[in-house]
Amino acid sequence: MTNNRSLIVLVATLLLVPGITHAASAAKIAAETFFVHASDPGIELYVLNKHLAGKKTFPPNKAVLFVHGATYPSETMFDIDLPGGSWMDYAAARGYDAYLVDIRGYGRSTRPPSMDVPPDRNPAFATTADAVKDVGAAVDFILKRRNIDRMNLVGWSWGTTIMGAFTAQNNDKVVKLVLYAPLWLLKEPPPFSGSGAYRSVTKESARDRGLRGIPDARKEEISPKAWFDKWWEANLAADPAGARQTPPVVRAPNGVLKDVVDFLGQGKPLYDPALIRVPTLLIVAEWDQDTPLFMAQEIFARLANAPYKREVILAAGTHTIAVEKNRMELIREVQRFLDELQEGNRPW
Repeated sequence: MTNNRSLIVLVATLLLVPGITHAASAAKIAAETFFVHASDPGIELYVLNKHLAGKKTFPPNKAVLFVHGATYPSETMFDIDLPGGSWMDYAAARGYDAYLVDIRGYGRSTRPPSMDVPPDRNPAFATTADAVKDVGAAVDFILKRRNIDRMNLVGWSWGTTIMGAFTAQNNDKVVKLVLYAPLWLLKEPPPFSGSGAYRSVTKESARDRGLRGIPDARKEEISPKAWFDKWWEANLAADPAGARQTPPVVRAPNGVLKDVVDFLGQGKPLYDPALIRVPTLLIVAEWDQDTPLFMAQEIFARLANAPYKREVILAAGTHTIAVEKNRMELIREVQRFLDELQEGNRPW
């Protein structure tokens, strides 16, 4: 293992997997897995890369990094093979160098010892500030690996705060920014304390939360139980220690909850959208109960210095529309934004 944190350890051999049909032929997608050294000692970040097999060079506008929300790892949102295919495969088949990263304490990234004892024995960890550093480590690794100076960023839920804050501090490293289900200030304090190192989520509570906002008569149509079951099993696979518990659970750090209590629930933003100076897409589903429409609207109004901004509201979906019936509406809309060229036919 190298001592240079900007380098990596290759932990998976090159895989060739069937991709999405593109240009009338089945693309072959190469998948590579890495652990990237974070800025803090002892922390390694799980990074997955997918791209067209045999392709080694990409311009900045064809590189994209995805990051997860407050509870689940990136792979179960951006690389799960539900009808329509993996989101990462979709981007890779269209010529993108697609990456995802798990913040410390999530998924396959380093989980500290505090997650192996009862949560009340240690304070919350993996705050937004920590997450921004972790994204920075992943971005620097990708830029160096591909010899580029900028790339696209896509965040979901809490991930929009992470990516928004990183962009506000590093506009020169970002081509375009996508905020899917953007998180912003709460209208009242949250119904939790944010104390303890981590929390545990059961399958039943995850299912109940995922169905919020969907009319009763359409729940199975919009969020088929078979899809949810596949998604849940993927989450357990990324948290073997949680999966061994009775009942099985997915564990998540409480740093984000502490930030919600201390900042967003007190009317204190975690970043300033006015500092973002890259084209930005905000996209949210109409039934989202976790990051309601007003949050995207408030961020949109504050993006005073983005050269181009767009807000899209998707019908018949919730906070997790990416794993619901209308998931391809989200994926195609984001892809369309990333593909767009500016005046003069040059990438943003």
